[in-house]
Amino acid sequence: MSKEDPGKEPSWKADFPIESKRATHVSRREFAKFLGLLSGAFALSNGFIVIKAMAFPSEKLEGEHFVANAAEVPVGEMVQFEISGEKTIPYILIHLEENEWRAFEQKCTHLTCAVRYRKTENKIECPCHNGWFSADTGEVLQGPPPRPLPQLDVVVKEGKVYVRERERENV
Repeated sequence: MSKEDPGKEPSWKADFPIESKRATHVSRREFAKFLGLLSGAFALSNGFIVIKAMAFPSEKLEGEHFVANAAEVPVGEMVQFEISGEKTIPYILIHLEENEWRAFEQKCTHLTCAVRYRKTENKIECPCHNGWFSADTGEVLQGPPPRPLPQLDVVVKEGKVYVRERERENV
C-alpha cells in the first residue's frame, strides 16, 4: 500500500480542477438571473390561478341540504358539516339564540385555516393568525383576513335544519 507524499497535491484534484472558492461563488449576474426566473414563475402561476377562477367559476349550491335536527344543537353551540358535490366543502352551523341560526364556510379567507365559533366571545376565530369574524354576519372584525366568510342561508322546517345558497341582496 502506497502512501502519498503529504506535500504533494492529491491525484483526484487533477481530475477535478475546480477551486472550492469558485464552486461556491455566485456572481451578481447569476443571482439576478435566478431572481428573474423565480419572479417569472410566480407571475405565471398567479396568472394561471386567475384564469382558472375566471374560466371555471365555482358552481352554485343547488337546493336545500339537511344538516342536523334542531334539538341536537344547543343554543350557543356549533356543528361542523360538509356538503359534497364537485368538491367537498366544510361548513359550520351556529345556533346563536333561540330560532337564530348561521352557517359559514369553515375556511378562513386569509390562508384557509379552519375557523371555529367561540361562544364566550360570540365570534368566529381563525387560530392561525388571530383573525376574528362576526358570528352574526361573517364580517372581518380583526386580523389579516381580506374578506368576510362565505355564508349560507339557514332554513328550519319541522325541527330539521337545512342550508341553501345565500340569496344575493340587490345593491
